[in-house]
Amino acid sequence: MKHTEAINFVSIVIPVYNEENCLQELIDRTTKASDSLGKDYELILVDDGSRDRSAEIIEQASEKEGSHVVGVILNRNYGQHNAIMAGFEQVRGDLIITLDADLQNPPEEIPNLVAKAEEGFDSVGTVRKNRQDSALRRYPSKLINKLVKRSTGVEMNDYGCMLRAYRRHVVDAMLECHERSTFIPVLANGFSRHTTEIDVHHDERADGESKYSFMKLISLMFDLITSMTTAPLRLLSIVGGGIAAAGIAFGIILMLMRIMFGSEWAGDGLFTLFAILFVFVGAQFVGLGLLGDTLAAYTLMLERALVSTCKTCWWVKPLSKPVKLMN
Repeated sequence: MKHTEAINFVSIVIPVYNEENCLQELIDRTTKASDSLGKDYELILVDDGSRDRSAEIIEQASEKEGSHVVGVILNRNYGQHNAIMAGFEQVRGDLIITLDADLQNPPEEIPNLVAKAEEGFDSVGTVRKNRQDSALRRYPSKLINKLVKRSTGVEMNDYGCMLRAYRRHVVDAMLECHERSTFIPVLANGFSRHTTEIDVHHDERADGESKYSFMKLISLMFDLITSMTTAPLRLLSIVGGGIAAAGIAFGIILMLMRIMFGSEWAGDGLFTLFAILFVFVGAQFVGLGLLGDTLAAYTLMLERALVSTCKTCWWVKPLSKPVKLMN
């Protein structure tokens, strides 16, 4: 049964890393799009250890009278997904929307996400149409999407687009997780019963270059493999078992051949050595796979803080005058 609860408050979480040149435009366009919703909303900007003026711009925006901006300043760079998780800890909304700061995904798509979520979906993903990225980004991204679909069994086509919407209970469930590698779209789908996707526009970057280089995409792919599934470790055990079985079969064949054709056929024990080697190598593969699987299971039980927030700032209107709060 789909959710029928009304969406009265929308939280928009945006991770920011060295985006000073387009940050004010992002705030203005996102605010305008959110005003059109006719709902209460907040704009949570998470500075992920920027080395430019991004944190300063966020603080200034949060201090303005009547501002909907909530600033979360992290003490260093933790990465996009961990920064979003830090923003999730501050949300007050019934629906939480994530958005990249580079303006490639237009904030004007926010009302479409809200409208789709109001149909009762737990998670609303997006598919970038006419994607404005280089081939070095598109092809690794397609590979990651296929990998995630095979690993999770959830048929969604664009896990790389961070313009997404989640019901509050999904975000609360994600905050209970303390994984080493957090990939939010995959994690969210694990806590969602009803998911869907909508098409969205995709523009060229307003300024600078993507923070995800080709090598970072490859690194992300390996993180996904190791964090979502232990299948590679089990595959190692299966391959090892096959090698060991081949070694045993080879040894039996050698024994039969020796009985049938005499010791001269054995080649001074060389073939026997190969058979023994196959058995030992296969056994080592099996052992490594089992050990890795066991360590992976224990690692999933470990809990630790994902990020350290050094400041949170927002504007509150009490009875007398606005006050800036920090912690």
